[in-house]
Amino acid sequence: MEVEGLRARKKRARLEAFVDATHRLAAEQGLERVTVEAICAEVGVSVRTFFNYFESKDDAVLGMEHWRLDPAVGDRFAAGGPTGHLLTDMQALITSALDHPPLGKERMERAFELAKDHPEVMLRAYTHLQGLTDELGGLVRRRFGDAADESTVALVGTLLLALAHATFVRWDTAGGDGDVQDHLPSVVAELTAIVAPRA
Repeated sequence: MEVEGLRARKKRARLEAFVDATHRLAAEQGLERVTVEAICAEVGVSVRTFFNYFESKDDAVLGMEHWRLDPAVGDRFAAGGPTGHLLTDMQALITSALDHPPLGKERMERAFELAKDHPEVMLRAYTHLQGLTDELGGLVRRRFGDAADESTVALVGTLLLALAHATFVRWDTAGGDGDVQDHLPSVVAELTAIVAPRA
Protein backbone atom coordinates (compact mmCIF):
# COMPACT_ATOMS: atom_id res chain seq x y z
CA MET A 1 0.00 0.00 0.00
CA GLU A 2 2.85 2.32 0.88
CA VAL A 3 4.62 1.57 -2.42
CA GLU A 4 1.47 2.51 -4.35
CA GLY A 5 1.19 5.71 -2.32
CA LEU A 6 4.81 6.61 -3.12
CA ARG A 7 4.25 5.89 -6.80
CA ALA A 8 1.18 8.14 -6.86
CA ARG A 9 3.08 10.95 -5.14
CA LYS A 10 5.95 10.69 -7.63
CA LYS A 11 3.52 10.75 -10.53
CA ARG A 12 1.79 13.83 -9.16
CA ALA A 13 5.12 15.57 -8.53
CA ARG A 14 6.20 14.99 -12.12
CA LEU A 15 2.83 16.15 -13.45
CA GLU A 16 3.16 19.35 -11.42
CA ALA A 17 6.74 19.79 -12.72
CA PHE A 18 5.49 19.59 -16.31
CA VAL A 19 2.75 22.14 -15.63
CA ASP A 20 5.07 24.54 -13.81
CA ALA A 21 7.69 24.30 -16.56
CA THR A 22 5.08 24.96 -19.24
CA HIS A 23 3.74 28.00 -17.40
CA ARG A 24 7.25 29.33 -16.75
CA LEU A 25 8.36 28.96 -20.38
CA ALA A 26 5.10 30.45 -21.65
CA ALA A 27 5.57 33.49 -19.42
CA GLU A 28 9.14 33.94 -20.66
CA GLN A 29 8.73 33.18 -24.37
CA GLY A 30 5.05 33.27 -25.22
CA LEU A 31 3.01 30.08 -25.41
CA GLU A 32 3.21 29.81 -29.19
CA ARG A 33 7.02 29.54 -29.02
CA VAL A 34 7.08 26.83 -26.36
CA THR A 35 7.68 23.30 -27.63
CA VAL A 36 7.17 19.94 -25.97
CA GLU A 37 10.91 19.38 -26.37
CA ALA A 38 11.66 22.56 -24.42
CA ILE A 39 9.27 21.56 -21.65
CA CYS A 40 10.94 18.16 -21.38
CA ALA A 41 14.40 19.73 -21.29
CA GLU A 42 13.24 21.98 -18.46
CA VAL A 43 11.95 19.01 -16.45
CA GLY A 44 14.83 16.74 -17.44
CA VAL A 45 12.86 13.88 -18.99
CA SER A 46 12.25 12.44 -22.44
CA VAL A 47 9.52 13.49 -24.85
CA ARG A 48 8.15 9.98 -24.56
CA THR A 49 7.68 10.52 -20.82
CA PHE A 50 5.77 13.75 -21.51
CA PHE A 51 3.26 11.88 -23.64
CA ASN A 52 2.68 9.43 -20.81
CA TYR A 53 1.11 12.36 -18.98
CA PHE A 54 -0.37 14.62 -21.65
CA GLU A 55 -1.70 14.35 -25.17
CA SER A 56 -0.49 17.84 -26.13
CA LYS A 57 1.18 21.03 -24.97
CA ASP A 58 -2.27 22.55 -24.40
CA ASP A 59 -3.00 19.84 -21.84
CA ALA A 60 0.21 20.72 -20.01
CA VAL A 61 -0.88 24.36 -19.89
CA LEU A 62 -4.16 23.31 -18.31
CA GLY A 63 -2.62 20.70 -16.05
CA MET A 64 -5.43 18.44 -17.10
CA GLU A 65 -5.88 16.11 -14.24
CA HIS A 66 -9.58 15.38 -14.20
CA TRP A 67 -11.44 17.71 -11.87
CA ARG A 68 -13.39 15.77 -9.30
CA LEU A 69 -15.79 17.10 -6.71
CA ASP A 70 -15.43 16.41 -3.01
CA PRO A 71 -17.57 13.26 -2.53
CA ALA A 72 -19.03 14.50 0.77
CA VAL A 73 -20.05 17.83 -0.78
CA GLY A 74 -21.51 16.05 -3.79
CA ASP A 75 -23.48 13.64 -1.63
CA ARG A 76 -24.87 16.50 0.44
CA PHE A 77 -26.03 18.28 -2.73
CA ALA A 78 -27.57 15.09 -4.13
CA ALA A 79 -29.45 14.57 -0.85
CA GLY A 80 -31.05 18.01 -1.15
CA GLY A 81 -28.62 20.03 0.93
CA PRO A 82 -27.08 21.96 2.39
CA THR A 83 -30.08 24.34 2.52
CA GLY A 84 -32.79 22.81 0.32
CA HIS A 85 -32.77 25.87 -1.95
CA LEU A 86 -31.46 24.76 -5.35
CA LEU A 87 -29.61 27.90 -6.42
CA THR A 88 -28.02 28.35 -2.98
CA ASP A 89 -26.97 24.70 -2.94
CA MET A 90 -25.55 25.00 -6.46
CA GLN A 91 -23.47 27.92 -5.20
CA ALA A 92 -22.13 25.80 -2.33
CA LEU A 93 -21.21 23.00 -4.74
CA ILE A 94 -19.36 25.34 -7.11
CA THR A 95 -17.59 27.11 -4.24
CA SER A 96 -16.23 23.79 -3.01
CA ALA A 97 -15.02 22.84 -6.50
CA LEU A 98 -13.31 26.19 -7.09
CA ASP A 99 -11.75 26.10 -3.64
CA HIS A 100 -10.13 22.70 -4.28
CA PRO A 101 -8.79 22.53 -7.85
CA PRO A 102 -6.80 19.35 -8.61
CA LEU A 103 -3.38 21.02 -8.92
CA GLY A 104 -3.93 23.96 -6.59
CA LYS A 105 -5.33 27.46 -6.96
CA GLU A 106 -2.11 29.10 -8.17
CA ARG A 107 -1.73 26.69 -11.09
CA MET A 108 -5.42 26.96 -11.91
CA GLU A 109 -5.20 30.75 -12.08
CA ARG A 110 -2.02 30.68 -14.20
CA ALA A 111 -3.68 28.22 -16.59
CA PHE A 112 -6.73 30.46 -16.94
CA GLU A 113 -4.53 33.48 -17.65
CA LEU A 114 -2.85 31.60 -20.49
CA ALA A 115 -6.04 30.02 -21.81
CA LYS A 116 -8.01 33.24 -22.10
CA ASP A 117 -5.56 34.53 -24.73
CA HIS A 118 -5.51 31.25 -26.67
CA PRO A 119 -8.96 30.08 -27.84
CA GLU A 120 -7.63 26.65 -28.77
CA VAL A 121 -6.52 26.09 -25.17
CA MET A 122 -9.88 27.25 -23.81
CA LEU A 123 -11.64 24.90 -26.21
CA ARG A 124 -9.45 22.06 -24.97
CA ALA A 125 -10.41 22.91 -21.39
CA TYR A 126 -14.10 22.58 -22.22
CA THR A 127 -13.44 19.25 -23.89
CA HIS A 128 -11.81 17.97 -20.72
CA LEU A 129 -14.73 19.18 -18.60
CA GLN A 130 -16.89 16.40 -20.04
CA GLY A 131 -15.98 14.14 -17.12
CA LEU A 132 -17.08 16.83 -14.65
CA THR A 133 -20.25 17.40 -16.69
CA ASP A 134 -21.14 13.72 -16.33
CA GLU A 135 -20.46 13.84 -12.58
CA LEU A 136 -22.63 16.93 -12.14
CA GLY A 137 -25.39 15.32 -14.17
CA GLY A 138 -25.28 12.29 -11.88
CA LEU A 139 -25.61 14.48 -8.79
CA VAL A 140 -28.51 16.44 -10.27
CA ARG A 141 -30.24 13.20 -11.26
CA ARG A 142 -29.87 11.85 -7.73
CA ARG A 143 -31.23 15.07 -6.26
CA PHE A 144 -34.31 15.13 -8.49
CA GLY A 145 -34.91 11.38 -8.35
CA ASP A 146 -35.24 8.63 -10.92
CA ALA A 147 -38.20 10.35 -12.55
CA ALA A 148 -36.18 13.48 -13.31
CA ASP A 149 -36.68 14.83 -16.80
CA GLU A 150 -33.41 14.66 -18.76
CA SER A 151 -33.90 18.21 -20.00
CA THR A 152 -34.01 19.39 -16.36
CA VAL A 153 -30.86 17.43 -15.54
CA ALA A 154 -29.11 18.95 -18.57
CA LEU A 155 -30.30 22.46 -17.70
CA VAL A 156 -29.12 22.39 -14.08
CA GLY A 157 -25.82 20.70 -14.99
CA THR A 158 -25.14 23.25 -17.72
CA LEU A 159 -26.03 26.10 -15.38
CA LEU A 160 -23.54 24.83 -12.80
CA LEU A 161 -20.74 24.92 -15.38
CA ALA A 162 -21.89 28.30 -16.71
CA LEU A 163 -21.82 29.81 -13.23
CA ALA A 164 -18.30 28.45 -12.68
CA HIS A 165 -17.12 29.92 -16.00
CA ALA A 166 -18.78 33.27 -15.35
CA THR A 167 -17.05 33.37 -11.97
CA PHE A 168 -13.67 32.95 -13.66
CA VAL A 169 -14.54 35.78 -16.04
CA ARG A 170 -15.67 38.02 -13.15
CA TRP A 171 -12.45 37.26 -11.26
CA ASP A 172 -10.38 38.07 -14.36
CA THR A 173 -12.31 41.30 -14.99
CA ALA A 174 -11.53 42.31 -11.41
CA GLY A 175 -7.83 41.93 -12.22
CA GLY A 176 -7.44 38.55 -10.56
CA ASP A 177 -8.28 40.07 -7.20
CA GLY A 178 -8.81 37.57 -4.36
CA ASP A 179 -9.73 33.93 -4.73
CA VAL A 180 -11.80 32.91 -7.75
CA GLN A 181 -14.69 31.60 -5.65
CA ASP A 182 -15.00 34.96 -3.86
CA HIS A 183 -16.64 36.31 -7.02
CA LEU A 184 -19.33 33.64 -7.21
CA PRO A 185 -21.91 35.41 -4.98
CA SER A 186 -21.97 38.45 -7.26
CA VAL A 187 -22.41 36.21 -10.32
CA VAL A 188 -25.33 34.42 -8.64
CA ALA A 189 -26.84 37.77 -7.61
CA GLU A 190 -26.58 39.00 -11.19
CA LEU A 191 -28.21 35.84 -12.51
CA THR A 192 -31.06 36.22 -10.02
CA ALA A 193 -31.56 39.87 -11.03
CA ILE A 194 -31.68 38.92 -14.71
CA VAL A 195 -34.10 35.99 -14.48
CA ALA A 196 -36.26 37.25 -11.62
CA PRO A 197 -36.05 41.05 -11.54
CA ARG A 198 -37.83 42.81 -8.73
CA ALA A 199 -40.97 44.68 -9.68
